[in-house]
Amino acid sequence: MKYIFLLLMLVSSSTAHGQSILGKWETYDGDKKENGVNGVIEIKKAGEIYSAKITENFDTSENSTCEKCTGDKKNKPIVGLDIIEGIQKNGDKFDDGTILNPKSGEVYKCYLKLVEPNKLKVRAYSWLTIMGKTQYLRRKE
Repeated sequence: MKYIFLLLMLVSSSTAHGQSILGKWETYDGDKKENGVNGVIEIKKAGEIYSAKITENFDTSENSTCEKCTGDKKNKPIVGLDIIEGIQKNGDKFDDGTILNPKSGEVYKCYLKLVEPNKLKVRAYSWLTIMGKTQYLRRKE
C-alpha cells in the first residue's frame, strides 16, 4: 500500500511541475535562424499576473530596437523587451493579456495554453479568437 502511495505522489508531483508555463520558451516564426529557433522568451509571475520578455533574439542583430513600437517601448532593445503582459490563469488557459509583435509594433489580445508539458500554445488576435494567429513554443531545456 505504501508503494502505491509513493507512486501516486511521484506522478502527481511530476504532473504539477509539467503544468507550469513559467520558464524559458523557444519561439519559431518565419525565417528560422538558430537551429530553427528565432528567439527565447521567459515567462514570469508577479502575484496573479503572468508576463514574458525576450531573453534571446536570433532573428535580428544583437542591438536591434523596437522601432515600430509606441509609448515607452519605442526604440527599446528587443532583448529585454516585455512582449506578453497582463495574463491571468483561467482554468487550463491563461488569458486576458496582450502580446506585442516587435517587428510591427502592433499589440494584440492573447491567451496561452499548455497543450503538452513542453509545448505552449500562444494565440494572438485583434477582435475574435477565431480570427487570429497561433504559434507553438517549445520549453527550452
